Amino acid sequence: MSKETTATASEKSTRLVSLDALRGFDMFWIVGAEEVIHALGNSNKSNWAQFLVNQLSHKEWEGLAFYDCIFPLFVFLAGVSIVFSLTRSIQEKGKGSTLRKVFTRSLILYLLGIFYYGGLFEWAGQIRLLGVLQRIALCYLFAALIFCFTGLKGRIAALVILLGGYWAVMTFIPVPGVGAGNFEEGKNLANYVDKMYLPLFKWNGDHDPEGLLSTLPAIGSCLLGVLAGMVLHRKEGSAVQKTGILAGLGILCLVLGYAWSFQFPIIKNIWTSSFVLVAGGFSFLALALFYFVIDVLKFHHWCWPFVWIGMNPIAVYMAFKLLDFHDIADRLVGGPVKGALGNYAEVLVLAVVTALSFGFVWALHRRRWYLKV
Repeated sequence: MSKETTATASEKSTRLVSLDALRGFDMFWIVGAEEVIHALGNSNKSNWAQFLVNQLSHKEWEGLAFYDCIFPLFVFLAGVSIVFSLTRSIQEKGKGSTLRKVFTRSLILYLLGIFYYGGLFEWAGQIRLLGVLQRIALCYLFAALIFCFTGLKGRIAALVILLGGYWAVMTFIPVPGVGAGNFEEGKNLANYVDKMYLPLFKWNGDHDPEGLLSTLPAIGSCLLGVLAGMVLHRKEGSAVQKTGILAGLGILCLVLGYAWSFQFPIIKNIWTSSFVLVAGGFSFLALALFYFVIDVLKFHHWCWPFVWIGMNPIAVYMAFKLLDFHDIADRLVGGPVKGALGNYAEVLVLAVVTALSFGFVWALHRRRWYLKV
């Protein structure tokens, strides 16, 4: 057996199906499922439909809905993947080669983010330097560096410094004309830093939800994922024990996060430290559930569509920018069929968009085509 074949077999044997499935489940809501629920809510005004719509809408500022956890879960899972990919890379290729790979991956992901929001060919003022993919790139870069150069104590210390330090500067450094400790939109330090020091296009006018200062606690979200990955990667302990540890860490984060929120509110748009802990707590619990059901109980036949997405998340994300799935779906169910459905026509169109998404990732998976950065 060749070295390449051996490595491939080893990777398959150690790959966690639950990790891909949860990542795919997370992406599932981004690539169409969220829009289906909103369309359903527009057609059905019942209490349960409106509850789902509210949960699949971002809070305007303070508070937490299900949809607010989608992005931090993806950052969290990037941290989990760091443990598996970099541990193997360091063992096989050494730390120097691994660090080069980390920097290369981060740069490519950052540039994909620039491209996603219009590229460098947009009018200069419309280039978005910080966005979703750029934040993932920066969180991956710094969490990976912390992982490579520290042990468990160092990683926990880095997490505490990031979350505690962010709380301190947001609470005690005054904003000119406002004062210190104000967390309202446009009056907090994170928004002020974006206004003064983040050039070019900002998503919310003079500040950005993926802004400069809030990148620091977002790295903490990735480090929580690193801690989860360390639990799953360790040889000691049974699978059931690992599930219990993940669940316990999730509950601990929720308790600490909600307690902290009385002074430092849960606000996704500035990625407050309490938001990091609460979203991280739910991420730990989601990973524990998926790991127990899929990798421990081996009940995994239901999750393969999510695995297809989870193994190719960047390809799916970029495809929705480059391909007009909505136009294709509208053509497929247009005319008399669409007209006969009345208010539910939009639901059908978006359901077809979701089906096309699954078909797209299935086709990529079948051909073993994966966009890896």
